[in-house]
Amino acid sequence: MSQAPDNPGEEVTESGMAPYPGRPTTPAATIGWAIFASRWLQAPLYLGLIVAQLIYVIKFWNKLVDTALDFPNMGENAIMLAVLGLVDVVMIANLLIMVIIGGYETFVSSIDLKDHPDQPEWLSHVNASVLKVKLAMAIIGISSIHLLKTFIEYGYQGPNTPPDELLTSTEVMWQTFIHITFVLSAIGLAFIDKFLSPAPGRHVPGP
Repeated sequence: MSQAPDNPGEEVTESGMAPYPGRPTTPAATIGWAIFASRWLQAPLYLGLIVAQLIYVIKFWNKLVDTALDFPNMGENAIMLAVLGLVDVVMIANLLIMVIIGGYETFVSSIDLKDHPDQPEWLSHVNASVLKVKLAMAIIGISSIHLLKTFIEYGYQGPNTPPDELLTSTEVMWQTFIHITFVLSAIGLAFIDKFLSPAPGRHVPGP
Protein backbone atom coordinates (compact mmCIF):
# COMPACT_ATOMS: atom_id res chain seq x y z
CA MET A 1 0.00 0.00 0.00
CA SER A 2 1.35 3.44 -0.89
CA GLN A 3 2.13 5.86 1.90
CA ALA A 4 -0.23 8.81 2.16
CA PRO A 5 1.37 12.10 1.05
CA ASP A 6 1.97 14.85 3.58
CA ASN A 7 0.18 17.44 1.46
CA PRO A 8 -3.22 16.82 -0.17
CA GLY A 9 -2.91 16.22 -3.90
CA GLU A 10 0.78 15.31 -3.68
CA GLU A 11 1.59 12.00 -5.37
CA VAL A 12 4.05 9.45 -4.06
CA THR A 13 6.47 7.15 -5.80
CA GLU A 14 5.77 3.51 -6.54
CA SER A 15 7.68 2.61 -3.36
CA GLY A 16 5.57 5.03 -1.32
CA MET A 17 8.59 6.72 0.26
CA ALA A 18 8.97 10.08 -1.50
CA PRO A 19 6.76 12.43 -3.46
CA TYR A 20 7.11 12.82 -7.19
CA PRO A 21 8.65 16.13 -8.20
CA GLY A 22 6.11 16.22 -10.99
CA ARG A 23 4.68 14.21 -13.85
CA PRO A 24 6.89 13.94 -16.96
CA THR A 25 5.54 16.35 -19.53
CA THR A 26 7.78 15.60 -22.51
CA PRO A 27 8.54 12.38 -24.43
CA ALA A 28 12.15 12.52 -23.25
CA ALA A 29 11.04 12.87 -19.62
CA THR A 30 8.60 9.96 -20.07
CA ILE A 31 11.38 7.76 -21.45
CA GLY A 32 13.62 8.78 -18.55
CA TRP A 33 10.97 7.85 -15.99
CA ALA A 34 10.40 4.51 -17.75
CA ILE A 35 14.11 3.74 -17.66
CA PHE A 36 14.26 4.75 -13.99
CA ALA A 37 11.26 2.55 -13.15
CA SER A 38 12.91 -0.42 -14.91
CA ARG A 39 15.03 -0.92 -11.78
CA TRP A 40 12.03 -2.79 -10.34
CA LEU A 41 12.79 -5.61 -12.79
CA GLN A 42 15.57 -6.55 -10.35
CA ALA A 43 13.12 -7.13 -7.49
CA PRO A 44 12.24 -10.71 -8.60
CA LEU A 45 15.97 -11.49 -8.67
CA TYR A 46 16.33 -10.60 -4.99
CA LEU A 47 13.19 -12.60 -4.17
CA GLY A 48 14.83 -15.55 -5.92
CA LEU A 49 17.90 -15.13 -3.73
CA ILE A 50 15.63 -15.38 -0.69
CA VAL A 51 14.56 -18.80 -1.99
CA ALA A 52 18.25 -19.69 -2.38
CA GLN A 53 18.76 -18.62 1.24
CA LEU A 54 16.01 -21.03 2.29
CA ILE A 55 17.74 -23.82 0.33
CA TYR A 56 20.95 -23.16 2.26
CA VAL A 57 19.04 -23.27 5.56
CA ILE A 58 17.72 -26.71 4.63
CA LYS A 59 21.19 -27.81 3.51
CA PHE A 60 22.71 -26.62 6.80
CA TRP A 61 20.26 -28.60 8.93
CA ASN A 62 20.64 -31.71 6.76
CA LYS A 63 24.42 -31.58 7.20
CA LEU A 64 24.07 -30.92 10.94
CA VAL A 65 21.72 -33.88 11.42
CA ASP A 66 24.02 -36.15 9.38
CA THR A 67 27.00 -35.04 11.47
CA ALA A 68 25.13 -35.66 14.73
CA LEU A 69 24.07 -39.15 13.60
CA ASP A 70 27.56 -40.12 12.42
CA PHE A 71 29.32 -38.55 15.41
CA PRO A 72 30.10 -41.86 17.24
CA ASN A 73 31.94 -43.18 14.16
CA MET A 74 33.77 -39.94 13.25
CA GLY A 75 37.36 -39.10 14.03
CA GLU A 76 38.69 -35.70 14.98
CA ASN A 77 39.62 -34.89 11.40
CA ALA A 78 36.18 -35.83 10.09
CA ILE A 79 34.44 -33.74 12.78
CA MET A 80 36.64 -30.75 11.95
CA LEU A 81 35.83 -31.02 8.25
CA ALA A 82 32.12 -31.36 9.00
CA VAL A 83 32.16 -28.24 11.20
CA LEU A 84 34.07 -26.30 8.53
CA GLY A 85 31.40 -27.39 6.04
CA LEU A 86 28.72 -25.93 8.32
CA VAL A 87 30.68 -22.69 8.70
CA ASP A 88 31.03 -22.54 4.93
CA VAL A 89 27.24 -22.74 4.50
CA VAL A 90 26.71 -19.99 7.09
CA MET A 91 29.21 -17.67 5.40
CA ILE A 92 27.58 -18.17 2.02
CA ALA A 93 24.22 -17.39 3.64
CA ASN A 94 25.74 -14.19 5.07
CA LEU A 95 26.94 -13.30 1.58
CA LEU A 96 23.42 -13.81 0.25
CA ILE A 97 22.00 -11.50 2.93
CA MET A 98 24.44 -8.75 1.98
CA VAL A 99 23.58 -9.12 -1.70
CA ILE A 100 19.82 -9.19 -1.05
CA ILE A 101 19.57 -6.29 1.39
CA GLY A 102 22.48 -4.20 0.15
CA GLY A 103 21.71 -4.73 -3.51
CA TYR A 104 18.04 -3.91 -3.13
CA GLU A 105 18.83 -0.82 -1.05
CA THR A 106 21.47 0.36 -3.53
CA PHE A 107 19.92 -0.43 -6.90
CA VAL A 108 16.15 -0.72 -6.44
CA SER A 109 14.61 1.24 -3.57
CA SER A 110 15.32 2.43 -0.06
CA ILE A 111 14.20 0.16 2.77
CA ASP A 112 12.32 2.26 5.31
CA LEU A 113 13.23 0.60 8.61
CA LYS A 114 12.26 3.62 10.77
CA ASP A 115 15.24 3.16 13.14
CA HIS A 116 14.49 -0.52 13.63
CA PRO A 117 16.60 -1.89 16.53
CA ASP A 118 17.72 -4.85 14.39
CA GLN A 119 18.88 -2.72 11.47
CA PRO A 120 22.38 -3.85 10.38
CA GLU A 121 25.01 -1.23 11.13
CA TRP A 122 26.47 -1.33 7.62
CA LEU A 123 23.09 -0.69 6.00
CA SER A 124 23.00 2.91 7.24
CA HIS A 125 25.86 3.92 4.92
CA VAL A 126 25.67 1.33 2.16
CA ASN A 127 26.46 2.30 -1.41
CA ALA A 128 27.82 0.54 -4.48
CA SER A 129 31.47 0.99 -3.43
CA VAL A 130 30.92 -0.14 0.17
CA LEU A 131 28.87 -3.11 -1.03
CA LYS A 132 31.63 -4.23 -3.42
CA VAL A 133 34.27 -4.13 -0.68
CA LYS A 134 32.06 -6.01 1.80
CA LEU A 135 31.22 -8.66 -0.80
CA ALA A 136 34.92 -9.03 -1.59
CA MET A 137 35.68 -9.54 2.12
CA ALA A 138 32.88 -12.12 2.38
CA ILE A 139 34.27 -14.00 -0.64
CA ILE A 140 37.73 -14.01 0.98
CA GLY A 141 36.18 -15.52 4.13
CA ILE A 142 34.49 -18.27 2.11
CA SER A 143 37.70 -18.92 0.17
CA SER A 144 39.62 -19.15 3.46
CA ILE A 145 37.27 -21.85 4.73
CA HIS A 146 37.63 -23.85 1.51
CA LEU A 147 41.41 -23.49 1.59
CA LEU A 148 41.56 -24.59 5.24
CA LYS A 149 39.47 -27.65 4.40
CA THR A 150 41.84 -28.41 1.52
CA PHE A 151 44.89 -28.16 3.79
CA ILE A 152 43.31 -30.50 6.36
CA GLU A 153 42.25 -33.04 3.74
CA TYR A 154 45.67 -32.91 2.06
CA GLY A 155 47.49 -33.36 5.37
CA TYR A 156 45.40 -36.31 6.55
CA GLN A 157 44.85 -38.24 3.34
CA GLY A 158 46.43 -41.66 3.39
CA PRO A 159 46.89 -44.71 1.16
CA ASN A 160 43.24 -45.69 1.69
CA THR A 161 41.89 -42.39 0.33
CA PRO A 162 39.61 -43.01 -2.69
CA PRO A 163 41.20 -41.89 -5.97
CA ASP A 164 38.39 -39.43 -6.71
CA GLU A 165 39.02 -37.67 -3.35
CA LEU A 166 42.82 -37.65 -3.60
CA LEU A 167 44.30 -34.12 -3.64
CA THR A 168 47.54 -33.33 -5.43
CA SER A 169 50.06 -30.65 -4.54
CA THR A 170 49.22 -28.90 -7.81
CA GLU A 171 45.56 -28.59 -6.81
CA VAL A 172 46.51 -27.20 -3.41
CA MET A 173 48.91 -24.72 -5.04
CA TRP A 174 46.27 -23.45 -7.47
CA GLN A 175 43.70 -23.05 -4.70
CA THR A 176 46.27 -21.02 -2.76
CA PHE A 177 46.96 -18.81 -5.77
CA ILE A 178 43.23 -18.26 -6.30
CA HIS A 179 42.79 -17.26 -2.65
CA ILE A 180 45.71 -14.82 -2.91
CA THR A 181 44.08 -13.36 -6.02
CA PHE A 182 40.87 -12.78 -4.06
CA VAL A 183 42.83 -11.06 -1.29
CA LEU A 184 44.69 -8.81 -3.72
CA SER A 185 41.43 -7.96 -5.49
CA ALA A 186 39.80 -6.94 -2.20
CA ILE A 187 42.82 -4.80 -1.31
CA GLY A 188 42.62 -3.16 -4.73
CA LEU A 189 38.89 -2.44 -4.35
CA ALA A 190 39.42 -0.97 -0.88
CA PHE A 191 42.29 1.20 -2.14
CA ILE A 192 40.26 2.45 -5.12
CA ASP A 193 37.30 3.21 -2.86
CA LYS A 194 39.54 5.15 -0.45
CA PHE A 195 41.26 6.98 -3.33
CA LEU A 196 37.98 8.02 -4.97
CA SER A 197 36.24 8.99 -1.71
CA PRO A 198 36.84 12.64 -0.75
CA ALA A 199 38.65 13.22 2.52
CA PRO A 200 36.52 14.62 5.40
CA GLY A 201 36.21 18.38 5.03
CA ARG A 202 37.64 18.44 1.53
CA HIS A 203 35.53 20.29 -1.00
CA VAL A 204 34.98 18.42 -4.23
CA PRO A 205 34.66 21.00 -7.02
CA GLY A 206 31.71 20.62 -9.32
CA PRO A 207 31.86 20.56 -13.11
